[in-house]
Formats: sequence, C-alpha cells, structure tokens
Amino acid sequence: MAAKDYYEVLGVQKGASKDQIKDAYRKLALQFHPDRNKAPEAEARFKEISEAYAVLSDDEKRRQYDSFGREGVYQRYSQEDIFRGVDFGEFFRGAGFGGFDDIFSQFFGRPGGGQPGRGEDLTYHLQLRLEDIVQESNREIEVPRNEVCQTCGGSGAKPGTSPRTCGTCGGTGQVQKVQSAGFARLVRITACNKCGGRGYLIDDPCKECRGRGNVAKTRKISIMVPAGVEDGQTLRLRGEGNAGESGAPPGDLYVVVNVAPHRIFARQDSDIYLETKIGVVQAMLGTDLSLPTLYGDVKLSIPHGTQPGTVFKVKGKGLPKYGNWGKGDQYVKVDVEVPKSLSDGQKELLKKFGEQR
Repeated sequence: MAAKDYYEVLGVQKGASKDQIKDAYRKLALQFHPDRNKAPEAEARFKEISEAYAVLSDDEKRRQYDSFGREGVYQRYSQEDIFRGVDFGEFFRGAGFGGFDDIFSQFFGRPGGGQPGRGEDLTYHLQLRLEDIVQESNREIEVPRNEVCQTCGGSGAKPGTSPRTCGTCGGTGQVQKVQSAGFARLVRITACNKCGGRGYLIDDPCKECRGRGNVAKTRKISIMVPAGVEDGQTLRLRGEGNAGESGAPPGDLYVVVNVAPHRIFARQDSDIYLETKIGVVQAMLGTDLSLPTLYGDVKLSIPHGTQPGTVFKVKGKGLPKYGNWGKGDQYVKVDVEVPKSLSDGQKELLKKFGEQR
C-alpha cells in the first residue's frame, strides 16, 4: 500500500471524531469488501481503508500517527499489532458475506490461513544513565528468544523425514463453516483442530526441538544507542525477535530505553538543570564556582548582588539533541543560604552594616 495519509484514505478531516471515522469506514468497507466488489483493485483498497481505520480508531496509535506519520506507527507496532483489538466484525455481521477475520487471513497471512506465522515480537528494557547518552554508544544485550532449530532446519521433523500434509484441512491450516440465516450467509473460518493450524502433521518429531521447529536460546545482540535518546524511546531491531514457524520471517525486537533519574541533574528534553547554594557574603560580593556538568567541571562566575533563585545558563553543556544537530544547555539555579546561627561578633558587624545601609 502506498504511504497515503490515513485521513485522506477515509475522506475525513484530521480533527474528525471517532464516530465520524467509524461512519466513513463503514461506508467504504461495504463498498470495497472483496465479497461484494470483484474489481481487481478492491482488495488493495479494502486493506488500505482497514489499516487507516485500525490506526485512527485507537487513541494511542492515532497520537503516534499524528506525531510521526505512518512510518512512526510501523516503528512501534508490527502489522498484526496494528489490527489487534479492533472489532471489524461489527461492520459485516449479517451483511451476507464473510467477516473481516477471513479477509485478514487472506491479506496478511495470519497463522491458520495455510501460511506459517511470523515470529513473535519481543521487548527488552535497556537501563541507562544520563552519562551514557552524552554520545552515541554501542551496547551488547542478552535476549532470550526462540531460534530456528539447527538439527531439523525448522521443520520440526526428525532429520531424514518430512512433515506430511494434514488430511483434514488439506494443508490450508483452516476449516470453513457456513451458516445460513434467512438471506444472510455467515462464513466462519477457524484453525484446524487436527494440525493446530499449521497445515501439516509430524509423525517423527525432531528430538532437539520436540517437533516445534524452534529452540530457546539466549543471544547476545549489539545495539547502537543514539546520543541524547529520550527516556521511554523505543528502538526497533528488525528480525531480532522470535523465530517464525516453518521458515516464516522472525519477529522484531523492541528495545525500550529507560534513563534513570540522576542524583543531582534534572533533564528536560536536551537541557540539563542543576541547583546549587552559595552563602550570603558570596551573593553580595560575587564569587567563582566550580560546577559539575555531564562533561566535567566548569567555572561559573557569580556577579555581586546575585539574588536568590537567579538562573544562569552554561551554553552547550546539555545533552545532544536527539535526531538533530547541536546540544542543549545547562541551567544553574542559585539559592542563597542564610546562616541559622551567628556569633556575637558577626551580629555586631551586621548591625553596623545595616546602619550604614
């Protein structure tokens, strides 16, 4: 499908309500459903409008799309995840033709449709410190996952033997049940109970994987962490998830970056914030401070007469701007610490100072 604007695909405005989006999809879906429309382009159009509805009808996916476009949606969700949880059946029940589950199987190759299932996506949480993201770095992580059995090559059958086609479903992995209710014909397609939706049977299983075709492994994977990456940002590694069934492509690995809170620094986007204290005399007369940054200590000159809560900017000492050029700044808030106790001599000096003022 071409990367068209989802709102344009459904013919609605960007600010359209959920009801408007639903109504637009209903009209288009009934128009282009392949059971009704036999035009060559109908299937592609039906898939296009169904994907648009699946994204725009979900608040979280819609926010992702509005912020980052279709590519941003596919960086966060697999194609099956995009459609998961959406009840398309409500649009077709009683309409006289098969439901969306059947069409989904035909278009996207879900397990049970005679095609092996794509591997499951995995999620890994990578724990980092602020100091770890001041520059791009290479990290090695260990990920438990299912990999293709090397003994049987993923077939699940003992070496020297082969799986045989399931006689119940004829190798399709699914069985079809047709029910008639008046003028309506309801078609329900389910996974074959005999073969579990695989389309084949294994008489002599591989001893290594016990017929599964996959084995559990812990794999070391190298990942490049971008400088200035945001807390909660997800990095997608294509093909590094669980192995698929019978030669189907593997899933993806989603690495969620978790940046731990720092003991003295606070972060806002690419800017760093620090609070420090000085004495009353330092605030009145001025002073030079040695302040920590993510790149080492720097000298900050505090002018005389500095007031409590004054904020100074140390240019270029923030984090690299993620996905952009340059760095943020470090902001230093200065609080003036007032002594809680004074000697008699100090009190006398302050009294004289006050009289002179």
